[in-house]
Amino acid sequence: DVQLQASGGGLVQAGGSLRLSCAASGFRFDDYAIGWFRQAPGKEREGVSCIKSNDGSTYYADSVKGRFTIASDDAKNMVYLQMNSLKPEDTGVYYCAALADILWDASTWRTSWSPFGYYGQGTQVTVSS
Repeated sequence: DVQLQASGGGLVQAGGSLRLSCAASGFRFDDYAIGWFRQAPGKEREGVSCIKSNDGSTYYADSVKGRFTIASDDAKNMVYLQMNSLKPEDTGVYYCAALADILWDASTWRTSWSPFGYYGQGTQVTVSS
């Protein structure tokens, strides 16, 4: 079974940093894109960043460029999201997700990866002002 275990969330002041981790299992890591999505209160879930394991290419939402960095450790099937200079608007539940490379599209990656992708449980990130 596909499993995506996210961790590392917490409460931080604006300007602070957090590092999220995603432990992936149950699928061939090299054949999938791994992404981080977040859902703010009252808003739809949206893509924040993703990495394609086959070539290491990375993608970011405009709102986090220059502040967030995604990286993977293929040997451990882990994906990390380093979040710096956090803002209150970064608050939300962050989800780790996986989608087969063959289904991934550069123009739509920020939208939902359902129904063919997988989501793990979320981790709460709260940024206080």
